[in-house]
Amino acid sequence: QVQLVQSGGGLVQAGDSLRLSCAASGRTFLMGWFRQAPGKERDFVAAITLSSGYTYYADSVKGRFTISRDNAKNTVYLQMNSLNPEDTAVYYCAAQMTSYSGSAYYRGNYDYWGQGTQVTVSS
Repeated sequence: QVQLVQSGGGLVQAGDSLRLSCAASGRTFLMGWFRQAPGKERDFVAAITLSSGYTYYADSVKGRFTISRDNAKNTVYLQMNSLNPEDTAVYYCAAQMTSYSGSAYYRGNYDYWGQGTQVTVSS
């Protein structure tokens, strides 16, 4: 059993930056970020493999968001720059435990989830 504890988030203005953190209680293979706006599905944002540092991004955040990891702390970060109101959502981190879990882009392939954190971007 792995626990994911998220921190960060809040209310910012358009154009501002925020950093989210997600600390895992144990080693994982891959960690990702998803987001869910009211009335919408939970969508993929970014992911990173802990060993190689290979990254994945949704087209909507490429060039604005950066995912990174600190293996010594079992922690991943999501640096979000140039935020806009369309980025408003609850953000969730998630973990895959093995390389056999499947595509990083699909939420159903993740084994554990964080508690979620609200990010609100005002115009």
